[in-house]
Amino acid sequence: MTRPRRSWATATTAGLALTLSIAGASAAPAPLPSTAAPATATATAGEATTGTATATAAAAAAATSVATSAELPRPTGPYAVGRDTVHLVDTGRPDPWVPSAGPRRLMVSMYYPARRGTDGPTAPYMTTEEARFLLRLRAPDATVAPEVISGVRTWSHTDARPRPGRFPLVVLSPGFTFPRSTLTGLAEDLASRGYVVAAVDHPYENAGTTLPDGRTLPCALCDEPPAGGMAAVARSRAVDVSFLLDRLTARHPAWLHARMIDPKRIGMAGHSIGGAASAATMAADPRVRAGADMDGTVFAPVPDTGLDGRPFLLFGARARTLDETWDHTWAHLDGWKRWLTVDGAGHGSFTDVPLLADLAGIPDATPLSFARELALTRAYVAAFFDRHLKGTAQPLLDGPSAANPEVTVRRP
Repeated sequence: MTRPRRSWATATTAGLALTLSIAGASAAPAPLPSTAAPATATATAGEATTGTATATAAAAAAATSVATSAELPRPTGPYAVGRDTVHLVDTGRPDPWVPSAGPRRLMVSMYYPARRGTDGPTAPYMTTEEARFLLRLRAPDATVAPEVISGVRTWSHTDARPRPGRFPLVVLSPGFTFPRSTLTGLAEDLASRGYVVAAVDHPYENAGTTLPDGRTLPCALCDEPPAGGMAAVARSRAVDVSFLLDRLTARHPAWLHARMIDPKRIGMAGHSIGGAASAATMAADPRVRAGADMDGTVFAPVPDTGLDGRPFLLFGARARTLDETWDHTWAHLDGWKRWLTVDGAGHGSFTDVPLLADLAGIPDATPLSFARELALTRAYVAAFFDRHLKGTAQPLLDGPSAANPEVTVRRP
């Protein structure tokens, strides 16, 4: 008897099936690029480098059978994009899920507007070991080599010179079991439009997180949820993000280019549980001025008193019209708010997951192409933050758009 495949389409936590529908990909294939080590900074020890594993002969043969990899769609903004990797250690907080591991650690990809002429190596999509762990968890029967997943071509550059000026900061938090790299397509686009973006990995909550010393931490919560369920995960992520903001805006910040950040213009968006964490973070930390939930059940309810008038965006697939937590959230949002519904989208449609699923050989499950899904996500998330962190009018958020007939806009 064949062991049933653990699909990318479903993750079970606390007895609750979290729908993770996967859409197909339409990105044009490109030759498999060589992998490079990401530039890495720590909060205490300067810069370090994380190496990538050398492919075995078997993996190389599997990669040859796939023959091609893919690239993310080009960012739409006017700026080149730089990327650094920052390792943060919260010495005042034990890891909430694996206390024996010591203090809480975060791996953060920092995307930023770079100077013209930036033409250095493009940043790796993820480490090979992260890709191996992701395939093992989400597609254990796939024959694709992990190098095909880690070799997805990005548009951000390591060691890029930053543009002068101060820019709004947007924190991105990924879906449960998925690494921060699954938000790369959105992160690069926001940076190209004039944002600093911090995409955060929350260790032990995703398939695998590679540390600067080369270790890849596994998922401790994927099979056994924590006490308190997913609400505890959302609130823990809020603590993670507040610590991240402390370190990025400190007098002696953890990131080399932290001077680019305008601390008075901070927003947050997340997918799935990351979206729930956006609401939880705003409830706990007034520094976050605007938040967006991309198709995430709001496990930690918005307080009855609201979010102190700060704007919030609900952006999801049609199925969210049946989500009671979104009804509750909508009723308790006390500032500017919109509820956007995308016809034909699935749960993963707001991330790079459809592209990765296609590379792993998982069939298309939604009518929209990956390119279209990402274009819609980029357009509406950028419009939201442009309006509330840059103060520019965005008619796209105020009603139907002939260019985007898939999107329904609900206003108060």
